Amino acid sequence: MWRRVLALAAVALCGCAHVRSKKVIVIGVDGMDPGFVEAHWADLPNLKQMRFSRLGTTTPPQSPVAWSTFATGLDPAEHGIFDFVHRDPVTHAPFLSTDRTDGPRFQIGIGPYVLPLSGSRVTALRHGRPFWQTLADRGVPVTVIRMPANYPPTPVGLALSGMGTPDLRGTQGTFQFFTDDPDEVSRDVSGGEIRTVALVNGHCDLRVEGPANSLRKDRRPSAVNVAVDLDPDQPYARFRTGGEDAILRQGEWSDWIGAEFKLIPHMASVRGMFRVYAKQLRPRLEIYVSPVNADPAAPTLPTSYPASFARRLAEEIGPFSTLGIPEDTSALRQGVLELGEFLTQSGLVLNDERRMLDNALKHFSSGLLFFYFSSVDQNSHILWSKHDDELLKVYRAVDECVGRARRQFPMADVMVMSDHGFTSFERAVNLNRWLTNRGFGDKAYAVGLNALYLKEPGAKDGLIAQLLAWRDPENGRAVVETVERMRPTAENAKIAPDLIVGYARGYRASWRTGLGETADAELENNNEAWIADHCVNAADVPGVLFTSWDYAAAQPTLKELGGAILRLFEAHTED
Repeated sequence: MWRRVLALAAVALCGCAHVRSKKVIVIGVDGMDPGFVEAHWADLPNLKQMRFSRLGTTTPPQSPVAWSTFATGLDPAEHGIFDFVHRDPVTHAPFLSTDRTDGPRFQIGIGPYVLPLSGSRVTALRHGRPFWQTLADRGVPVTVIRMPANYPPTPVGLALSGMGTPDLRGTQGTFQFFTDDPDEVSRDVSGGEIRTVALVNGHCDLRVEGPANSLRKDRRPSAVNVAVDLDPDQPYARFRTGGEDAILRQGEWSDWIGAEFKLIPHMASVRGMFRVYAKQLRPRLEIYVSPVNADPAAPTLPTSYPASFARRLAEEIGPFSTLGIPEDTSALRQGVLELGEFLTQSGLVLNDERRMLDNALKHFSSGLLFFYFSSVDQNSHILWSKHDDELLKVYRAVDECVGRARRQFPMADVMVMSDHGFTSFERAVNLNRWLTNRGFGDKAYAVGLNALYLKEPGAKDGLIAQLLAWRDPENGRAVVETVERMRPTAENAKIAPDLIVGYARGYRASWRTGLGETADAELENNNEAWIADHCVNAADVPGVLFTSWDYAAAQPTLKELGGAILRLFEAHTED
């Protein structure tokens, strides 16, 4: 009997060693569109060598929803992420769907300060077990870099959080723009702040705000001073904060500038970092300051697991953005950055991604490596159908990264996938105005980009019928193609929308609808820089799936990919 036990143990140990030697690389490319790929095969040689199919996405086809389904193998009704934002069922106020930050439970007040007696806590709101946790439980090494809707990261293996990770101010990205233009006024805008400054003898001070001071009773924002001194003869300026200097020519971007945001003098501070863009130095001063990122070398946010992983990565490749969506489309939408300037900033993000991937490949020896690219998605929102040559440059950069991974690990199983594709965004839908005009204003309301909530469940059938019958008076086209009834699990019932609206190509909920507001017109032309989107009928924006092996499913979907990856390791064990 003992011999049989020892023999079984030997087989188990052998199988464990065998599965640990398996190599699977998954490259997630947010927003990679199958139609764009098919139109540019000649420029994507590395992807062209792989097996390709269109990939069914989620309803709604929003990134946090889709990536949560990829991670868990669950539908939105089960994992509980239904939109970028959810609404408070009592106040109807919107809140971020993916995570929640709770302050310390116990505090003590001392003068103007309030000192925590316990720590703050960040909680991920996604339900379900991610497939890489199952792998880790089986002894498979896992590295998951910038997975969306994974903040804070699932505490297994090595992980770096992605979409959903806030800046140091607790927002999803707040830029600051400083100018001495006398016709400008200080004001807050969507995604940022515009501040006027006085330039005296070639000098001014920029007050760059950081996190709210959680150690003060009034939670006054912390800030650092950036001293700006212009060269009297040449288009250069020196930017100084703390002990760091940056000399920039007009039109030049800085590297990351570190800053200490003081909370209690000489006792407590928070380390952050930002980039400066010297948009204009003469005749007017125009300075862009990026959102203040958590410094990965001294992380104050739970951006990695373990915390030492972010520090090690920063030591090896230098500072990198920790913000979940680092491309600043808000600054472009507000006219603070022009298209060429946005492309330069987006290129800096893509360079960060390439350096991180190269580092991950350097350390990868076996198990699972997941790596996420954001650049295709964020550039598609801005470039789609009008600037295809520029968008193709981003696709080609990702294609080359895929090629490097395959050349470095020729025996690895490689998967490249996206969460959704793209379509044009021509007309903005003010759904709350439509509800009011059709007599549903007291029966239903919209918050988020696809979600619809009912005050009177009995109005559901009539509302669905009228939504599907809605035609744009400008062109006679259908505005809505599908309306899906949600059937959430019991634990998600309070936050789940009742209906998911699948808009037709060319239509999308307006930004005001996303915040639950009511505009004047039902439909408006979209005249913003954000010219494309994917928050429509899921059938219109499938993603892509590339594999280095024969993938059995004829019509693959996001939901099944995690299971397929698990089976790769199971098959390896059986071999």
